Amino acid sequence: MEDTGRARGRQAPAGDHGRDVPRQAKALGDPTRHAVFRAVVDNDGPVDVAALTARFGLNHNAIRQHLNKLCAAGLLIEEVAPPSGPGRPRLQYRPALAANEDWGIPSPYEELSVMLVRVLVSGRSPREVGVEAGRRMAAELPETADPVDRIEINAARQGFEPRRVERRSSVDLVLGRCPYQAPATAAPDIICQLHLGMAEGIAQATGDSLEVTGLIVRDPLRAGCRLMLSRAADAGTAGGSRRRR
Repeated sequence: MEDTGRARGRQAPAGDHGRDVPRQAKALGDPTRHAVFRAVVDNDGPVDVAALTARFGLNHNAIRQHLNKLCAAGLLIEEVAPPSGPGRPRLQYRPALAANEDWGIPSPYEELSVMLVRVLVSGRSPREVGVEAGRRMAAELPETADPVDRIEINAARQGFEPRRVERRSSVDLVLGRCPYQAPATAAPDIICQLHLGMAEGIAQATGDSLEVTGLIVRDPLRAGCRLMLSRAADAGTAGGSRRRR
């Protein structure tokens, strides 16, 4: 892509790209922000706020907030557009090249819809479909020293805003929000089992170093679901999901 403007440095340093993966995943967990990122990536050249405002029908301040978070996560680069007349120069945005390579991904909602279709046409359980999807997703996740990182990154990319709670022989991921409130409220056994299966599939792809031992399901409107993990020899018998209100 041709660089037609002057970069202002609004992105993470290149050397920090790998360490910013959880932050980038969290930034892309918001469906609108994900769509804004894809709009910039798919455009033939840099995009300004006016074009994005017209495309999404949002207030320009809302678009700027999404762009600021994408820049702060190292996903986009903000630059000053070439002069086009009197007045203050416009700001325009283009993807950070490394980010474009790492995050050329479908929306989490698109992934969920595909999994739901597979449940319907295959006759398999949501958990089985989730495990299959998790194994496939694992191949696209960054390699990390700690296998828990991969499940945490995927949960963040889905929009769950996970928080890690470390224990002596286990780890819990407390999910700070439910990005699928409507479907999870209507059919919790399907949506929650799909995501439990995804975590199991990712864990299985790491070998014998990590096991998903259960999922405590909360009210989707209040969030706070808890995914329970065990490491290596400390892993016990895998459990299912339990609902607590």
